[in-house]
Amino acid sequence: MDLIDKAKNYVSEKIGHMEKPEATITDVDLKKFGFDGITFHSKVAVKNPYSVPIPIMEIDYVLKSASRVIASGRIPDPGSIKANDSTMLDVPVKVPHSVLLSLVKDVGGDWDVDYTLELGLIIDLPVIGNFTIPLSYSGEYKLPTLSDLWKGSGKEEEEEKEDTQKVREI
Repeated sequence: MDLIDKAKNYVSEKIGHMEKPEATITDVDLKKFGFDGITFHSKVAVKNPYSVPIPIMEIDYVLKSASRVIASGRIPDPGSIKANDSTMLDVPVKVPHSVLLSLVKDVGGDWDVDYTLELGLIIDLPVIGNFTIPLSYSGEYKLPTLSDLWKGSGKEEEEEKEDTQKVREI
C-alpha cells in the first residue's frame, strides 16, 4: 500500500467517525388554504455540533399520499445553521387544488388524508463538501366536514359582536 492510499484511508476513517449535524421533522401543519391550493409547513430542528455556522445549500421535498407524489420541489439557499446550537427551519410545501381533487380516493370513510413528507437537507460541511440529511415524516390530516366549514371557529362571530358593541357605544 502506498502513501497516498494510506492517507486516503486515514482521512476517510477520521471523517467517518466525525460528529455530523442532525435534523428531525418536529411538526407538519396546514398553514394556508387559498384559491391556488393549500400550503403545509413543516418544522425542522437542525443541530449543529460545530463551532462555526454551516450554510444550508438547499432543501428538496416530496409530499406523497397513497403512494402518489402530490407535491415536490426545491428551496434554494434557506439560510444557515447556528454554531453549537439548534436552528428551527420552516419548510413550506404548496399543493395545488387540482392534485387535492385526485386525493378523494384516499379520503374514503375516515375523512382524512394520509401523507408522507420526505426532505433532503443539503448542507455544506467544511472539508467534506455537500452532505445530505434525509428526513421522513408520516401523518394524517383530518379534513373539515361541511358542518365545520359553516360553523367556523366562532372567533369571527365574537369579533363581529365586539365591533357592533363599539359602534353602539359611540
